[in-house]
Amino acid sequence: MTVADHTAARLLHPSLSSERMDWNLLRTFMFVVQERGVGRAANVLCLSQPAVSQALRRLEETVGGVLLHRRNGEFRLTTLGEEIYAVAREMYGMVSRIDGAAGHAADDVAGTLRLFLMSRVQSAAYDDFLAQFHRRYPKVEFRIDVMQSAAILDALAKGTTALGICLCRKPVEKLERRLFLRHRYVIVCGRHHPLFAQRTVGIDDILGQNFVCFASDQLGDTLSPLTVFRDQQGFTGHIAGTSPYVEEIRRMVVAGVGLSFLPEHLIRQDVANGELKILQAGGPVAEIDVFLTWHRQRKLSAPEQAFLDSFERFLQRVPLEVRTA
Repeated sequence: MTVADHTAARLLHPSLSSERMDWNLLRTFMFVVQERGVGRAANVLCLSQPAVSQALRRLEETVGGVLLHRRNGEFRLTTLGEEIYAVAREMYGMVSRIDGAAGHAADDVAGTLRLFLMSRVQSAAYDDFLAQFHRRYPKVEFRIDVMQSAAILDALAKGTTALGICLCRKPVEKLERRLFLRHRYVIVCGRHHPLFAQRTVGIDDILGQNFVCFASDQLGDTLSPLTVFRDQQGFTGHIAGTSPYVEEIRRMVVAGVGLSFLPEHLIRQDVANGELKILQAGGPVAEIDVFLTWHRQRKLSAPEQAFLDSFERFLQRVPLEVRTA
C-alpha cells in the first residue's frame, strides 16, 4: 500500500465527514503547490488571495496538521503536505475522468465553432488540447478569426461572438474570463541596432534609445504595464514606430528602428538565430496575461459549450507554466 493510499484511507475515515472533507479545498491546495504560491494559484483559479489562504487554513484544520511552510521566500511542503498533495492529484485525475464521462456525447455535438483569437498564441499544451478536442468532437467545424485584443473584447461585449482568447487586463462588465497564458515581456534590440554588438548593456544605456511600440501600449489599454515601466524608468527616447501586430513590431526591431518589449517565448528562436538580443537580465519588465473570455449571458451553441467545458477542464488540469511553455 502506497503512502498516498494510506493518506487517502485516513482522509476517507468515518471521523472525517463528507462535509468536512471538501474536494474544493484539496483542489485549491493542489494548485497552490503547482504554482508555488497563494497569489499565483489565486490568479489561475480566478479567486482572491484571501479566499485561497482561507481554503488552505480550512484544509489544514480538516486534516489536523500543517501542510506547507511559507516564510521569507521559503516554500516547502511538510511530510503531511506531500502526502495530501499526492492524494489531491490522484483525486483530481478521477474527477477529471468523471467530468469527461458526464460531458457532451460527442456524436450529438456538431456545427460551427467560432473563436476570436489574438495573434501569435503559442502553446504546445494548447495545440494538444485542440487535437484532443477534435478527436472527441469530429463533427465540429472550426472558424477562427485573428484580431486585436481590444476588438475581441468589443465583439464579445456586444454578443457578436461567444468565445475569445485575448489580453484582458481588467475585468469587463458582462464578460467572464479564465487565465490561460502569462506572457513575460523583455527588452530587445535587433541585429542592426548599435546595442546589439555591445557586450554588456545596462539600464542607463537603454534610457535614451528610441522605441517601437504596440498600438495598444498606452495607459488604460491592454498593454499599459509596458507604458508604466517606461515612465517609471524615465526613458527619454521617442517612439520611432508603432503597429498593432507583433510580426511588424519584430520586423522593425530587427531592422534597427528601435528597441521594443516582446514576449520572451515568441523570440527564443530569433535570439538563437542572432536576429534579436535580450538587453536586460534579471527577469521580465512586465507579465501580461492572456484569458479565455466569453459573454456570461449569451446562450452558447452546443459546439461552443463543449469547447468552453473542455477548455476549463484543460486549464484546471494543466499548470500555467506548462501551458505557457
